[in-house]
Amino acid sequence: MLSLGKKLTLSLAVLALFTAAPAVAESPCSNDKAHEFDFWIGEWEVFAGDKVAGTNSIQPILDGCVLQEMWDGAAGSAGSSFNFFNPQTSKWHQFWVWRNGTILDMTGDYKDGKMILEGESQNRDGKKVMNRVTWYDNEDGTVRQHWQQSSDKGKTWTTAFDGMYKKKS
Repeated sequence: MLSLGKKLTLSLAVLALFTAAPAVAESPCSNDKAHEFDFWIGEWEVFAGDKVAGTNSIQPILDGCVLQEMWDGAAGSAGSSFNFFNPQTSKWHQFWVWRNGTILDMTGDYKDGKMILEGESQNRDGKKVMNRVTWYDNEDGTVRQHWQQSSDKGKTWTTAFDGMYKKKS
């Protein structure tokens, strides 16, 4: 049987062990799903055909849980987006805002080497437009972004933008 002094010493030692070691909480973006879009990270020159469409910077922020996009178009367009995996919905989200204040809010999934996000917006006439943007994780390190739109609830699609991302040297 331990004496009162030894019990107290043992209790204090155990208490010190638990208070000295910081609790290690797993980050909500530490799983593989939260990094499926990391292939898009970098400094890019974006081409539409053989012409430069603009530059894009994709950087991880907020402890790597969010990707922030900063687009600077060759024709004067500009915008920014926040991209993240929501563990509560198991979906990817992108919230995009253009220089003129219009927005695009999309959700989707990564599958078979492609990130596919979809969302609704309004055209200049105020009519609803469906948007589907696909980013292709190409083996050569480039990224293709294919943006399609539908004004007939997805029956037909037209290409709004088809660009090739190449890393800046």
